[in-house]
Parts: sequence; structure tokens; C-alpha cells
Amino acid sequence: MDIEKIVQQTKNSLEELLKITNLLKGSIFILGGSTSEITGNKIGTATNLEIGEAIIQAILPIIKKNELYLAVQCCEHLNRALIVEKECAGKYNWEVVNAVPHKSAGGSLATAAYQHFDNPVSIEKIKAHAGMDIGDTFIGMHLKHVAIPVRIDINKIGEAHLTLARTRPKLIGGERAKYTEHSKHLN
Repeated sequence: MDIEKIVQQTKNSLEELLKITNLLKGSIFILGGSTSEITGNKIGTATNLEIGEAIIQAILPIIKKNELYLAVQCCEHLNRALIVEKECAGKYNWEVVNAVPHKSAGGSLATAAYQHFDNPVSIEKIKAHAGMDIGDTFIGMHLKHVAIPVRIDINKIGEAHLTLARTRPKLIGGERAKYTEHSKHLN
């Protein structure tokens, strides 16, 4: 597996999504991914810490440059908990839980995030503003309502299916209501 190609696909996808979403500073970007799927294997069967490490190290500078918070989804063995910076958990008033991801429970991306964040903590649920799902790990449970799929030219990272999403505020009211332009992202 060509790790440099995987890293470049991930960075390009993230940068394109960030251009489309126009996220506000302090917004939450969720990353879910299966390194097993990236390498062409069934999810949860071939965890690859080297790929997880490479992806996290590649996207963290982009996330920080855009002044966003990164939330990395753990695997099903940690009930899809998330790794975030303690500052983020405090800002959004999320309850911290006690779980440390590792190769066999949490997955490679969450393990790498836990190792590279300044002050990582685990939380159980969030409502992120946008996200990237590499390998169909179902990040949708952690996105704000209303989630909208984003299509770009890249639709795979390695061998894994790529899904991107942004969110928008709910449209409430009825036929007499007026709405802002959908392209304007409100958090």
C-alpha cells in the first residue's frame, strides 16, 4: 500500500471539503475511518497503525491552520466514542469518559489522535459541523442535523469508500417562512 498516496488523497479531500463548507473558527470536524478498508480488507480485520499515524499527522496541521477542532471516531469496540482535545470538550461542555483507544479497541486513527493531540480526552457523543468517513464507519451519528453529502472527484482513500458531509441549520416554519441561502454555512 502506498502510504504517501493515501496521505495525499486524504489531504486533498479535506482541503476541498473545507473550501466547500466554509466552516467557522471553532467548528468541529469529525474523522472516522477504517485502515482495514483503506488497505482493501474487511473493516476491523487488518488494523494498520502506520496508516492511522500518517493520516492524523497529515491532517492535524490543516485542521489547526483553519482553527477547527478535530474529533476522531473510535471503532465499535469503544461504542464509536470520540477523541477530542480537552479544550474542545470544555468549550462544548461535553462529558469526558474514561477510555484510551488502542489497536484492538478504538482503531488506528483514534489511537494516533490520542498520541498526537496536546491533551486528548474521550467523549461519547457530539454534533459535528462537517466530516470525513473513510471506509463507511458511520460518522453520521455524530453530525448535526441536517447532514448533507458533499461530492468531490475523490471517492476513495486507498481502497476505502469515501463519504464527505457538511451540515446546515434545520429549515423550520412553513410556506410563509423565509430562509438564508443554503450555501452560507451557519454553525
